[in-house]
Amino acid sequence: MRALAGKVLALFLLVMTATMPAAAVAERVTLVAMGDSLTQGYGLVAEQGFVPQLRDWLAQQGHGDVQVVNAGVSGDTSAGGLARVDWSLTAQVDAMIVALGGNDLLRGIDPAVTRANIEGILQAAQAADVAVLLVGMRAPGNYGAEYKAEFDAIWPDLAEKYGTLYHPSYFEGLGADDPASARRFMQPDGIHPNARGGERIVAAVGPKVVELISRARQGEGG
Repeated sequence: MRALAGKVLALFLLVMTATMPAAAVAERVTLVAMGDSLTQGYGLVAEQGFVPQLRDWLAQQGHGDVQVVNAGVSGDTSAGGLARVDWSLTAQVDAMIVALGGNDLLRGIDPAVTRANIEGILQAAQAADVAVLLVGMRAPGNYGAEYKAEFDAIWPDLAEKYGTLYHPSYFEGLGADDPASARRFMQPDGIHPNARGGERIVAAVGPKVVELISRARQGEGG
């Protein structure tokens, strides 16, 4: 399944590039959003998902020429992302958002394993000279202080090590400090954002994505 998703993405990028004028190909930034159901847009109609809302937000900021490709796979763990990253990083890709780890958390996977997988993804991006925005994930307190500390540290540590851009949490902007408020922006499962939540998530991460686009245009990987 993951290999098929990667092949479909690679074919999509190849077809899109082949049908564009040469000048447009040279100027356009292709951004891959790699993640799980949060990126894929689980439970939402197509135009309300993370990637379509991010495209719209970028267009409003004057970046309508940026091609954002949805590489979210529902249920994917960091291991799944690592397994398909090489398929995703085609020659047409200039930048990548990495938003994985939520399913690792739900499954109680050893943070050391998650760290190794995320690091493998960043190493692949570095080898491909692709600029990266790493989006963090935070464990709830009921996992225990030791697990939480080890898990939460993965993203800032690796962002610093590989010189990537860093956004502290996918759910930044939902008012996580006020659980009652945050619930208004979630679907009934309490895991996935609703359409209004998606708007707030995109507004929070958007400035970092603009910075990512700038890095890609300047040819800065990492």
